[in-house]
Amino acid sequence: MPPKDSLADVSREFDGDGFRSGHRQRLRERFLDGGADAIPDYELMELVLFAAIPRRDVKPLAKHLISHFGSFAEVIAAPLSRLREVPGIGESVAVQLKIIAAAALRLAKSELRNKTALSSWGALLDYCTAAMARNSQEEFRTLFLDRKNVLIGDEVQTRGTIDHTPVYPREIVKRALELGASAIILVHNHPSGDPTPSRADIDMTREVVAAARALNIAVHDHLVIGRAGMRASSRWACSERMRHTLPSVTVMAFAATETYKAA
Repeated sequence: MPPKDSLADVSREFDGDGFRSGHRQRLRERFLDGGADAIPDYELMELVLFAAIPRRDVKPLAKHLISHFGSFAEVIAAPLSRLREVPGIGESVAVQLKIIAAAALRLAKSELRNKTALSSWGALLDYCTAAMARNSQEEFRTLFLDRKNVLIGDEVQTRGTIDHTPVYPREIVKRALELGASAIILVHNHPSGDPTPSRADIDMTREVVAAARALNIAVHDHLVIGRAGMRASSRWACSERMRHTLPSVTVMAFAATETYKAA
C-alpha cells in the first residue's frame, strides 16, 4: 500500500516538472494580483499545499478537501484525526493545515491586544468564533479584563462532551482574583450549531454572576458561539435596578435577529 503522502486515488503525475511549476507560478501571480477574493477556495488550498507537497500536482487533493469538509475554513479547522482520515493527507500536509489555522487564530487575537474589549466588540466576537465555532466538543472559556477592560487573560476553563461542559463558578472567580481581573466575559460553544442558550446555560450564568458580584468582579457578557457566524449574547444591564436580573438574549445570525427571553 502506498503511503498517504503519495496522494493515491486523489492525485496524478505530470510528464516532467515544467507544467507543474508553471501552474504554480501562475496561481501565485493571480493571488498576488487579486488577493484571496480573486481565487476560489480550492485554489487557495492549493497554495497552502504547495509547501507541504513540493513535487506533485495538488489540485485534485485541494478539490477533494474542499468537497469533503465544505469550505477552506472547515478544512483548516478540522481536527488532526479527521484530516488524517483523508487519502493523500500525511503528517506534512496535516501540520501545514494546522499551522494556517494557528496563524489565523493568532491574527484574530492580536486585534484585541491593548484595546478595550467593549470598544472592540466585533474583533472579540470574530476571535471567539474563530477559536470555538467549529469545535466538536463544548468548551468553556473565560476572558479576563483589567480595570480599563483590556484583555489580560484568555483561558479555557473546562472541556466537555458534544452537548455539555462542567462549569465551576468558584474556580472562575478564584482565577479572576489571581490575575487581578476586574471584569470577565464568559464564552462557550454549542457544537450543534444552534447558539440559543439552554436553561442550564442561563442558570449557570446566574451562579457565576452571583459569585463574581460578591467580590466586586463584573460579568460583562456571556457569549454562546454556534456555527456559520451564529452567536448569542447575554448583555448585562448597567443600572443598579437591573443588576440582579438576567436580560434578554439576542441571537444573531447574519442579518436575521431574533430575541429570546431568558427567564
